[in-house]
Amino acid sequence: MIVTVDGPSGTGKSTVSKAVATRAGLPHLDTGAFYRAATLAALREGIDLADSDAVVDMVSGMSMDQDNGLMFLDGEDVSTEIRGECVTNAVSQVASHPEVRRILVSHQRAWVAEQGGRAVVEGRDIGSVVFPSATLKIYLDARPEVRAIRRATQVGEDPDRIIEDLARRDHLDASRDASPLTTPDGAVTVDTSDLTFDQVVERVLSLISAKS
Repeated sequence: MIVTVDGPSGTGKSTVSKAVATRAGLPHLDTGAFYRAATLAALREGIDLADSDAVVDMVSGMSMDQDNGLMFLDGEDVSTEIRGECVTNAVSQVASHPEVRRILVSHQRAWVAEQGGRAVVEGRDIGSVVFPSATLKIYLDARPEVRAIRRATQVGEDPDRIIEDLARRDHLDASRDASPLTTPDGAVTVDTSDLTFDQVVERVLSLISAKS
């Protein structure tokens, strides 16, 4: 039972995925945290994020793991630091390198294999690339203004500024050559714009029940 949850920022992927995993009794994996950890490491090292070879060399030597919702980089809990603005602004550039994605996808597949092949996995290329044969594929979406308000509430910033940043990240994620953000084949699209959090969770759980 592998459930993939894809979609852009501000659609509720993380909170919905975690709640669904808990309710369904499945492990939860946030694949975006791997890219954020790689970005944090590159920023700490002062690596040029546009230098693919340098970023790949760094990522190749990193130890990464996720345990109980915490992200570990070379054994250090970086769960809070990877959510900072500097990482958020730079992560799409690091994630655009094909070889970086190949390395991190292998980490993600290995993590799910260690869980016995059972997990709720969230990200931007999970149903399309990481687990194209998943039991159930979900694509969460929402209107841009709704996503901006949610994100602004989360980080305490102006929604007008956030909507510009979301548009920039959407463009980068959807236009990259390696594993672009897209609706996976066979995915069920759930528009969360006018749904409560509980309604979205119940909708996904009902889809899981139908597959069980």
